[in-house]
Amino acid sequence: MTNKKRLDVKAYLKSNLKMIIVSFMAVFGMGFSVSFLILCNLGTDTCTFMNRNVAAKIGTTFGNWQLIFNIFFLILVIIFRRDLIGIGTIFNMVLIAYYADFFCWIWGKVIPDNVFTEPLSRGIIFVLALAGFIISAAIYMNTRVGIAPYDAIPVMFNDIFKKLPFFICRIIIDSSCIFVGMAVGGKPAIGNFLMALLLGPAIAIVGKIFDVKMNKGK
Repeated sequence: MTNKKRLDVKAYLKSNLKMIIVSFMAVFGMGFSVSFLILCNLGTDTCTFMNRNVAAKIGTTFGNWQLIFNIFFLILVIIFRRDLIGIGTIFNMVLIAYYADFFCWIWGKVIPDNVFTEPLSRGIIFVLALAGFIISAAIYMNTRVGIAPYDAIPVMFNDIFKKLPFFICRIIIDSSCIFVGMAVGGKPAIGNFLMALLLGPAIAIVGKIFDVKMNKGK
């Protein structure tokens, strides 16, 4: 690496350090929340639903398949919207599914199975995990230090269909994942449909909040 490139990297990290930390923590929150959503079995985010069912179909782990999936779509993002790639892209691609696998293993050791099957406790955990994921994902998407290849798809879709609001584009892409998951044998639950409907609007709302705060500093 040349001295100029080292300086560029240092300048990038220095100017974006706060948002990089926020992005990392948001990704942690997403993986942490997904683990509970998986164990509640009432539906996860639509990308997780699709990739878990594809992974089961081809006989690999969720973490490994999601990484392969993201690498494939990363090529498209590099071609069409390279500006969407950053350190946050790596956080999402590499960490979320492995966080989810890890925490599922931990909860299986320390939390009784009936906690995730009894209606009251299951419902409470599901609602909290759903809210945790949606808030974490919305924050992550708006840190502007890179997003996952999957999250870049609705952005690129919006580039083509400019008259559609972003949240509609996101709903369309998320809903498509439900159909792909069903095509490989998955059975969607209420959480999948709630994610498809709520995630796009949440990202848009948090984006406006971020814009207001950033503009205050100018």
